[in-house]
Amino acid sequence: MSNGEALGAAPARRTLGEWLDYQLAIHPREIELGLDRVREVAARLNLLAPKHTTITVAGTNGKGSCVALVCGLIGDSARVGAYTSPHLWRYNERIAIDGEPVGDDEIVAAFEAIEVARGDISLTFFEFGTLAALLIFQRAAVAVAVLEVGLGGRLDAVNILDADVALITQIGLDHTDWLGDTRDDIGREKAGIMRRERPVFCGDRNPPASIAATASACGADLACLGRDFELTSEGERWLWSNEQQQFNVPAHADVHPDNLAVAIAGVLAAGCEPTPFDIERACARQALLPGRREVIDGPIPIIYDVGHNDDAVALLVESLRQRPAAGRTHVVLGMLADKPVESVGHRLMRTADALYPAGLADVSPRGLSGDALAARLGHTGTVYAHPRDAFAAARQAANPGDRIVVCGSFFTVAQARRPES
Repeated sequence: MSNGEALGAAPARRTLGEWLDYQLAIHPREIELGLDRVREVAARLNLLAPKHTTITVAGTNGKGSCVALVCGLIGDSARVGAYTSPHLWRYNERIAIDGEPVGDDEIVAAFEAIEVARGDISLTFFEFGTLAALLIFQRAAVAVAVLEVGLGGRLDAVNILDADVALITQIGLDHTDWLGDTRDDIGREKAGIMRRERPVFCGDRNPPASIAATASACGADLACLGRDFELTSEGERWLWSNEQQQFNVPAHADVHPDNLAVAIAGVLAAGCEPTPFDIERACARQALLPGRREVIDGPIPIIYDVGHNDDAVALLVESLRQRPAAGRTHVVLGMLADKPVESVGHRLMRTADALYPAGLADVSPRGLSGDALAARLGHTGTVYAHPRDAFAAARQAANPGDRIVVCGSFFTVAQARRPES
């Protein structure tokens, strides 16, 4: 018997990495929609009646940017927690307070409490993370919690909390195996975050009919961009307005105005009055959000974009057209097997001078190998086993005046763009 055992030493705590491996191992499926299990554990942890204001963000594209804008707009007027997914490099990115990711010890302590509370209830990896975020926000006494829906809305784990303010960004076709294969079906799932007599702001300028139908059925107070509130260009400034008020907003080339419009509407409904400084800071922070059309300037600019569906890639292509390169455009592309590879590739080839298909099979069970991606794209040139290999080849081939675009998946950006680069 060792001295530690003789003295009754406590067993070593799991590290954060060990906790994440454990969560992946104990639940048989990566995704299991439904709220009964996670709601029961949340009830045991006394998380279902929070003291903070809850702003829930759903949508197909623009959710992460909208969360970043909301947090920046709230500024110093309230302590704010943000829960987002997925992360690029560190799990801690998913849970932030006042813009700073929380530490390993806080997350581990939350996981330990959840493990005790859940008993024999099985939780997915995402459900563990959602409960951890809510528990950390409760312990930190945040005034506002901004929660990004992971998948859909109606049956997503964050929907165990009633949103005081619901935000819905652009609706497109993604996760069709889970949410349906029409915008109307998908919109209905996203609209599941609405609550009776509470405000919901839709930032899709052409929303599916299911958004309004769901709001009417549940009694939510729906306002739509372009009808009830607007952000219009006024020279070098934007003008945000609704029926009650209007104010100038500094234009920012790296911020999608529709995302900013819905974020401002949500923050106002939550009782916060963003100052011009708050708006400037929010736009600056969102523009620096890693992987969201992030531009690293230099003799050979690099654009990183995690968009992985038709609508997201269409926005990327449009932004590339608006800012043409003097030279060639080199595109590093890696995608998951269940994404619209062919249509995404078709869009990108309208602006790409050289394509570098990159394999993701080694970094995700759903990832396409370089050869499989090239086959679906009809690409007959060189393929690469890993995004880092493809990125290195693009950098070697590029000359000053050229640009490199890395896109197609969170995994592609995470592997090619290291945090220190």
